[in-house]
Amino acid sequence: MPVPGRDGVLATSLLRDRAYTAIRDAIVDGTLAPGERLLDAELSEWLGVSRTPIREALGRLERSGLVLTRPGHSTVVSPVRARATAAAQSVVAAMHELAVREAVPLLSASDLDAMRAANARFAAALRADDVDAAVAADDDFHEVAVAASGNAAVRAVLDQFGPVLRRVERMRFGSLAGRGSVAQHDRIVALCAAGDVEGAAAAARENWQTLALLTDVSDTED
Repeated sequence: MPVPGRDGVLATSLLRDRAYTAIRDAIVDGTLAPGERLLDAELSEWLGVSRTPIREALGRLERSGLVLTRPGHSTVVSPVRARATAAAQSVVAAMHELAVREAVPLLSASDLDAMRAANARFAAALRADDVDAAVAADDDFHEVAVAASGNAAVRAVLDQFGPVLRRVERMRFGSLAGRGSVAQHDRIVALCAAGDVEGAAAAARENWQTLALLTDVSDTED
């Protein structure tokens, strides 16, 4: 049968992904604050795309818990809430535990070096109070195991719920509470290097469970 052209499909997909990424990042870094109203027209003008990919991006963000549609069809940035953060934390911690468990037998010496280098950048960023650099380095650290695991399902779940946790982590990395992650990362690397699958997986899970102190002070109202 004739093969349909894909230019239009690819263009639409790229626009949708571009809109999603831009709005997501603006929510996570606080540019779009909790409770701020999101208007299709303003977002369309800002991103230079039509309203269709904007609406699709907002729907995806709502499923992730970063956007809230209220009665009357107004759309706002979701508040940071303890219950939603705790739910995302449980899922993300479990996914990173699984990624490390599957990755440990597959990690190369260069993978371990990449984790050490990322953690060094992470520590330096924390010392400099550079939250953006700390978040980026932390992402790089955990990405090594996720990539090595080759588990597409893990990546899909992290892509959906990771940003919810990242919004809270930005507050944590701007405080003394974030300093403990450097030592936790060192322990994960050491266990990975020793081939301790269960130990490394448990350490990864523990690392992602240290946001509990911040969820205690988040808005608990639903």
